[in-house]
Amino acid sequence: MSPATTKATTKAGKRAPEAPVLPRFAVPWRAVGYTLVAGLALLYVLPFAIQIATSFKTMPDAAANPLTLWPTTPTTAAYERLFGIADSAESVPFLRWLGNSTVVTLLVTGGRVLFDSMAGYALARLNFPGRRLLFVLLLSVMAVPGVVLLIPKFLVLNTFGMFDTYAGMVVPLLVDAAGIFIMKQFFESVPREVEEAARIDGAGAFRIYWSVVLPMARPALITLTILSFQGSWNEFTHYLVSTQSSEYETLTTGLARLVAGGLGSGTQYPLKLAAAALSTIPVAILFFCFQRYFIRGANSGSVKE
Repeated sequence: MSPATTKATTKAGKRAPEAPVLPRFAVPWRAVGYTLVAGLALLYVLPFAIQIATSFKTMPDAAANPLTLWPTTPTTAAYERLFGIADSAESVPFLRWLGNSTVVTLLVTGGRVLFDSMAGYALARLNFPGRRLLFVLLLSVMAVPGVVLLIPKFLVLNTFGMFDTYAGMVVPLLVDAAGIFIMKQFFESVPREVEEAARIDGAGAFRIYWSVVLPMARPALITLTILSFQGSWNEFTHYLVSTQSSEYETLTTGLARLVAGGLGSGTQYPLKLAAAALSTIPVAILFFCFQRYFIRGANSGSVKE
């Protein structure tokens, strides 16, 4: 037996599977595809690179060379002003914006994960009158643009005395129709035999949901957490109609006032881009840490056993 034959044979006497041979024309096209994907990736990354570079420029340098990727005279003046390190007559309450965004986002994310999962489990597993009608209404809510609800939302918050309060910023966002739909689709893919075994052991509906089904829904829960965190962190219109005082400004509403020139005159490109860069860091870290769970959870419920 030749050495080549010996290497291709396993210990059990079976021939090992050979690597597939690609056609001659497949290799050039694959190289073209990789080049195209790399070019598109660089095209998407370029604005972020310009943003970071401009945040370290001086205002004259940013105005004269807006697209250069390296500052002529690098400086951290914009970041020092944002964090209150530098003495400036025109102070920027960035830390207050950051604190409000963090508190509101954590409360909204926790509430959505809890209430959306409970509602999704109820629609997927519990039999009660009007369940189909509720699901149809849920789909109808998802079809309504959020802009249409701004004026009714303001009127409701003003009527209940929740306007310009943290409660008005948090409570209307605690439940999300898209999150309920995601959790419902996932719970329907869970085998019913698991719940029936727990029910035979004497577990009730809430105990089955909390102790049996919910731990199995970790991919969907992580997906919902990422979407809720990103949505509430980047929310603008709701905070705009639910608050009025600068005390309750978040990063989105504060940056909007900064861009509109409400915190000083001049272009202030380094300051604006530094604040925008800092505001994107939490969402980027969360997504890259849980990216694989996000992809797995997005595909959950597509195939039912």
